[in-house]
Amino acid sequence: MKIYVDINAPVNGDGTQEHPFKAIQAAADIAMPGDTVLVAPGTYRENVNPKHAGTADARITYKSVKPLGAVISGAEKVDTWENTDGDVWQVEIPNSIFGDYNPYTTRVLGDWFDARIIAHTGEVYLNDVALYEVNSLDEVKKPVKNNKSWYPENTLYTWYTEQNKDQDTTIIYANFQGSNPNKENVEINVRENCFYPQAEGISYITLSGFGVTKAATQWAPPTAYQEGMIGPHWSKGWIIEYCDVSHSKCSGISLGKYLQPNNDNKWLKWKYKDGTQTERDVICQASYEGWDKEHVGSHIIRHNHIHDCGQTGIVGHLGGVFSLIEDNDIHDINVRQNLAGAEIGGIKMHAAIDVVYRHNHIHHCTRGLWLDWQAQGTRVTQNVFDHNSLPEGFSVDKDNVGDVLSGLGEDMWIEVSHGPTLIDNNLFLSERAIRFAAQGIAFVHNVIAGSFTATGRGTDNNSVNLPSNRFTPYHEIHGTKVMGFMTIQHGDDKFYNNVFIQQKLRPEMQKLAELKKDEPDDWDDYNFTVGTKPFDGYPTFEEWKKQFEGYCGIYAPNSDHYYNHLPIWTKGNIYFNGAQPCDSEKDAVMSDKEVQIKLEKKDDGLYLKTNLLDELPQKTDGVISTNTIAMAFEPEEKYENPDGTPITFDTDFFGNHRDGVKVTAGAFIDNQELAIKVF
Repeated sequence: MKIYVDINAPVNGDGTQEHPFKAIQAAADIAMPGDTVLVAPGTYRENVNPKHAGTADARITYKSVKPLGAVISGAEKVDTWENTDGDVWQVEIPNSIFGDYNPYTTRVLGDWFDARIIAHTGEVYLNDVALYEVNSLDEVKKPVKNNKSWYPENTLYTWYTEQNKDQDTTIIYANFQGSNPNKENVEINVRENCFYPQAEGISYITLSGFGVTKAATQWAPPTAYQEGMIGPHWSKGWIIEYCDVSHSKCSGISLGKYLQPNNDNKWLKWKYKDGTQTERDVICQASYEGWDKEHVGSHIIRHNHIHDCGQTGIVGHLGGVFSLIEDNDIHDINVRQNLAGAEIGGIKMHAAIDVVYRHNHIHHCTRGLWLDWQAQGTRVTQNVFDHNSLPEGFSVDKDNVGDVLSGLGEDMWIEVSHGPTLIDNNLFLSERAIRFAAQGIAFVHNVIAGSFTATGRGTDNNSVNLPSNRFTPYHEIHGTKVMGFMTIQHGDDKFYNNVFIQQKLRPEMQKLAELKKDEPDDWDDYNFTVGTKPFDGYPTFEEWKKQFEGYCGIYAPNSDHYYNHLPIWTKGNIYFNGAQPCDSEKDAVMSDKEVQIKLEKKDDGLYLKTNLLDELPQKTDGVISTNTIAMAFEPEEKYENPDGTPITFDTDFFGNHRDGVKVTAGAFIDNQELAIKVF
């Protein structure tokens, strides 16, 4: 059955084409398996709560009739502002408009959130650009530019809120820098979500072609009930496609966990167990309460434009397993720097078991992709990462280096995972490519123009005098059952047929490198040298296995061999512009050719301009496959497809076939043009 919705209909109808509903929720109340809800263009200011699940064979589809013509908004327009002092305006809003959830009394809080920041889940927007919340009316009257933001000029647009308890109203003061808010489009967050079922198990839903924007979402750590503007809420088989997702206070799309009342932000609330311990409790509890492939995950997130969110574009823990995330353009996540904590990135997912991230463009974020814990069976392939370190025009000196470091990100962070995590045919173009705080990672046929950082560190838990290893779980192969826990030994990493290019650092980035070169800490070594050089001293497999020769169990001499670094494997890698291999990489190709590489945005797409393919040695090493890569040590799992079938890396970034017994290193075959369209 087709159900019709049109906000511009003269009267609310019965959902027929002739008499459509005026609200999407009316359709969501009656849509059953196999139904399609067709939504006409317009702005739908509602929090849609899908009531019924589809089935694997009969999905419930919500579709914008005109692509991006129907917009679901969590905000309301406000045009009753009164000028009080120069550029400062005031509005007083009855709290009845907010129902049970007032974003202007609800603080952004949660595990791993920097609670020194006072922020509310509410927001004020001027012509679709968010203003900056401040902590006093005086800061509205006399705003000071915040240079931590990627857009410091915008930080002069400020707002502040307080309550009039006698009148039961919310008062908002805002500095619109000369604009008259009653003549512009000014909106405020009102609703917590935009398209989000309140019940669990509302599976097999498709959301296609909508704009989804401006919701008062809460901070979404892995130990909490993770929410977003859109999300399946602990169900299976959603498809979110061709949507424009923007301006969530915290997270845009959530593939997160369900509510565990006994363990919801427990670290923040109870404090006696640290976050790592409560995280382990969350995982084990979920495994006893229905976390499995039959009931949860297997979502598809594709062809979406996700941008301008405060915490993450996509967030998830446990609920995103077995999913496919592809062909999304994700940018401007957390670049306002109005929120801070350890759960930030273009995509931030825990337990991305058998998740495939394919052909996404993740750029201009304070961090690109963060795979935290249990990136087991995870594959990252054919993606473009760029501008995910620090903004253009930042400045650094001894006095502000701490503030700068708080926003220093990278294209990808892989943290306390045992693998297997497969990284193939990607472009890593930021100055910092990968933060290593994990093991069991295979890099195959990538172009890597940024450094590896935090190699061999970042896996302890901030204690001062006592050990605080973070024991993390590994799982049954292609499943969710916990098979064991182990700390991270580091290593067990593989590097095959990659191209490493040392970019010239921006002057301020070079200054930062100089300031921090002799000051590594527990979380970062501040390395800016491209290549496998940070793995100096790690054993080859042959060196590592010699530790066990003649070993007779408990009767052997005391030894650290069960706790030393695991081995690494290297072959077929090529190094340009001074990029450096590690000391055990005996067959590295060190080229004296000068390579330039940069991205260029054109009207018809994103192009890679490079002379790499002219300078690349041809057919340097053999074809890599599942069978040629040693399995991940701890879970004893191969680098293979989620269905258990093997992978042969005989196609490039575009899917073009690599011919021959030997192949060319990097993400492209050797017959590409100088300017390559990559997205």
